[in-house]
Amino acid sequence: MAEEKGLHEGHRKRVKDRFITEGLDKFQDHQILELLLFYAIPRKDTNEIAHALLNKFRSLSGVMDAPIQVLQENGLSENAAVLLKLIPAVCSSYMKDKYTSSNKYQITQENIGEFILPFFVGADSEQVLLMLFDAKGNLRYCDIVSRGSINASDVSIKKIVNIAAKFNMSSAVIAHNHPSGIPIPSKVDISTTIKLKDSLRAVGIILLDHIIVADMTYTSMANTEEYEDIFM
Repeated sequence: MAEEKGLHEGHRKRVKDRFITEGLDKFQDHQILELLLFYAIPRKDTNEIAHALLNKFRSLSGVMDAPIQVLQENGLSENAAVLLKLIPAVCSSYMKDKYTSSNKYQITQENIGEFILPFFVGADSEQVLLMLFDAKGNLRYCDIVSRGSINASDVSIKKIVNIAAKFNMSSAVIAHNHPSGIPIPSKVDISTTIKLKDSLRAVGIILLDHIIVADMTYTSMANTEEYEDIFM
């Protein structure tokens, strides 16, 4: 038993030292999972567990996107499942802090994607991001205002309009994600955009764009010829 424990400890140290020296670039997915699980599973072979998880969920992102309860049903403790779910959440918070500070970046057509994409890292359901700008074009508000499908319902649109009017801003951009799709506006997205534009205009706010996000890529409706007339 002591010999087996020594082998595990030696292996774990080698993996950690490799990460310290090389980073993760040359790690395979199962080795990344194995390393992470060192910190939640102290006395088991996490290599075997990592392979089993990847076989079940097909990819590293698939493992981390799985609900905590499902991860537990596949052999992980609550601590281990929470650790894996923390990774995309921490990545999102890190990227928001690094790239979305209005003190560091002025939002432009060229960098808006870099700005908004961190808000959707790890999102497994639709959510709506609202950005508000003052008369000088400075970003004054940016936050997720809705979780769940964006649609033409009065409730969703009323909430966005109320927030925009409360902050007395001049213009707005909204973005929402298609978690398992492509960043192409649906018929509902288009009709919602038109209704939202008209509702915002009624309180003196211009809708500049509606951005659709999927798989960390995005489509700007205002900069797509098929939809640009909506924003005229």
